[in-house]
Amino acid sequence: MKKYLYIGLGLLVVGLGALGVVVPGLPTTPFVLLASWLFYRSSPRLQQWLLASWLGKYIRNYQRRGGMTPAQKAGAVGIMTTMVLLSAFVFIPAGSIVRVIVLVAGAMGALTVLFFVPNAKNDDL
Repeated sequence: MKKYLYIGLGLLVVGLGALGVVVPGLPTTPFVLLASWLFYRSSPRLQQWLLASWLGKYIRNYQRRGGMTPAQKAGAVGIMTTMVLLSAFVFIPAGSIVRVIVLVAGAMGALTVLFFVPNAKNDDL
């Protein structure tokens, strides 16, 4: 039962990670890393599929470096902030609850990258 729960959750977070590539404020790396962990615990075949997919580069970079460099974090947060603010204040009407949701999701994504994704061991990578 636990195996199937992990597989289902893994597939869900792979989808969230893939969405994070294009949706402002939704991080990619934490979701892809969580999916890798879930697949490692439940399905080696799905973990190999994830590593071989286009999302696998996030896992390989993270494993090789042990995290993200401060410059990568700053770049990711800068792009996320730009896209969130553009989305919230240009494309979403004032007074909409969707604007609040986008701003909160963006803040959560930025905080995740800044405080929960470890710094890379070597800045020169």
